[in-house]
Amino acid sequence: MVAKDTGDIVCPFFSDVFEEGKSFGQIVGGLFMHNIPVMVLAVILAVAWKREIVGAIAFFFGGILYVGFVLESIFANEFEWYMISWIIIIAGPAFLTSALFWLNWRKKRKKDFPSKK
Repeated sequence: MVAKDTGDIVCPFFSDVFEEGKSFGQIVGGLFMHNIPVMVLAVILAVAWKREIVGAIAFFFGGILYVGFVLESIFANEFEWYMISWIIIIAGPAFLTSALFWLNWRKKRKKDFPSKK
C-alpha cells in the first residue's frame, strides 16, 4: 500500500506501475517502459541543442505522428470533441518547439552565410 501511495505522489501518469503484488523488477520494468518516450525526446533534444534542424524535423514529425494516432482513433471509434483538445495539448507544443528550432536554425544560417548585395 505504501508503494502505491508513493506512486500517486511521484507521478499520477504512471501510478499503475505501483500495484500491490508486483515485484521490484516488475516495478522497475514498468517505470522504464513508461519513460521510453521521455528518454527518446531527451536524446533528440540533446542532438537538437547543437543541430537545430534535427529538432525542427523531429518535433514536427512527432506532432504529425500524434495527430495521425488521434485521427486513427477518431475514425476507428466514435468522434468525441475532447479528442481535439488532445491534439492541441500534446501536438501543439511539439509544433511550437519545431517552429522555434527552425527559426533559430534559419537565423544562424543567415548569420553564417549572409547574402551578398
